Amino acid sequence: MTRYVFITGGVVSSLGKGLASAALGALLQARGFRVRLRKLDPYLNVDPGTMSPYQHGEVYVTEDGAETDLDLGHYERFTGVNATRDDNVTTGRIYANVIAKERRGDYLGATVQVIPHVTDAIKAVITAPTAAEGEAEADFVLAEIGGTVGDIESLPFLEAIRQLGNELGPGRVVFVHLTLVPWIPSAGELKTKPTQHSVKELLNVGIQPNILLCRCDRPIPEAERRKIALFCNVRQEAVIPALDVDTIYAVPESYHREGLDREVLRHFGLPYETEPDLGRWQEIVETIRSPEGEVTIAVVGKYTNLLDSYKSLTEALTHGGIANRVRVKLDWVDSQIFETPGAIHRLEGVHGILVPGGFGERGTEGKIEAVRFARERRLPFFGICFGMQMAVIEAARNLAGLPGASSTEFGPCENPVVGLLTEWTRGNEVERRDAGGELGGTMRLGAYPCVLQPGSLVRSIYGKARISERHRHRYEVNIRYKPLLEERGLLFSGMSPDATLPEVVELPGHPWFVGVQFHPELKSRPLEPHPLFASFVRAALEQSRLV
Repeated sequence: MTRYVFITGGVVSSLGKGLASAALGALLQARGFRVRLRKLDPYLNVDPGTMSPYQHGEVYVTEDGAETDLDLGHYERFTGVNATRDDNVTTGRIYANVIAKERRGDYLGATVQVIPHVTDAIKAVITAPTAAEGEAEADFVLAEIGGTVGDIESLPFLEAIRQLGNELGPGRVVFVHLTLVPWIPSAGELKTKPTQHSVKELLNVGIQPNILLCRCDRPIPEAERRKIALFCNVRQEAVIPALDVDTIYAVPESYHREGLDREVLRHFGLPYETEPDLGRWQEIVETIRSPEGEVTIAVVGKYTNLLDSYKSLTEALTHGGIANRVRVKLDWVDSQIFETPGAIHRLEGVHGILVPGGFGERGTEGKIEAVRFARERRLPFFGICFGMQMAVIEAARNLAGLPGASSTEFGPCENPVVGLLTEWTRGNEVERRDAGGELGGTMRLGAYPCVLQPGSLVRSIYGKARISERHRHRYEVNIRYKPLLEERGLLFSGMSPDATLPEVVELPGHPWFVGVQFHPELKSRPLEPHPLFASFVRAALEQSRLV
């Protein structure tokens, strides 16, 4: 019997509902339960694929090729459970499905309304199967409602979970509400009124929270917890302080210490006396807090003033540090600065250079200069997606003698070493997950296989001949330039199984120079660091010892 945990938020956004959901999922797993996490986003976009990184942050891509909210990255990193396209739904997708059904006549001429048609569609998403045929269903579904209580966009979702609470009953549904308990320096005290008002907003839509998770930067005194419980109609033990921590991977242990998992199990009448095994999480936190060294990695990108755009990348580098028991210090560098003569010396002293994914021409020449610096200075270099393409362009220009080499993404060029797949396959049948021409539906998305060349660096890093990694891109390295580039020293060490699509390039003889067309950061976990990031950080550590 699947039970449902609904996580809502109030007072302000960005309190950490995604992390709270992920941490609770990890705690329930540590107690032996199967979990699945889902995110319900109230915005009208069908998915975040076409949204600006400045507005939405990272687009997280699932194994099955869905472009989703970045919170699904937290879910996967904390639980190890691969999300699917069914685990993230937006208002836009709900309404698109409802309208499509109405056009087909599925409602038999009925007047289509928010209640029951939209709310029924939302409930169907929440209660959709959590496992493939023949596999066990999840014991718990944790559903995070995006936005804050009081937002007009969230009302259909709140109404849907209110209905589920009544239909399934308290034995199968628990409401967890995340609020803010701010410290007011001038008064010298924590204030509970924002939490009281937030719960009142939730009551206005018919939901009585069972557990309050109170974000705060210091312990909440017993008197304040009692006051919150009294005014918000919850048990005092169910007022859980969500204290700030120095690393997100300390959140599961912190929330357990305050009793979050215990209160969830108590609500459902499940045994909670046995302590969960959090040993591996404690080891990770200890490694982060007491590293045996430090390396500096320069991340040369376009969105360095909004780090949520690189959330999975940041965490994957942290995981690489965990694997090597070192702290990874990130030096965020706007690639445009390297378009100024002499600015490349900004990279002096770093132990590794990473050029991440991205779209558009802005800052590309600076990225190419960063690649050249890493190649000529023999610094460990890691190019991801767009970063790999910049590495190929740099090699074409400076190793293969093609000064006109570029990408057709930026316009017509003399040597299109990077282009749309259709620009150079000319009729070859290549598997693609396209949606037929709409913006946001013309990309290679999700997991694709790759064959690694024997004797290559990446083959030794992965320890196997065939891998599967997640993609998100429209442009590919042009296979027609492979013979010339390999003649000049760039090894195409990973290819699609039909040898049509270059997936990995490297420079033999260089200490560590790897470019990948896929996004390995999407599959890295704190409990299982991705081998490429672990190896890259290890190479940076070796570089630090040479300085």
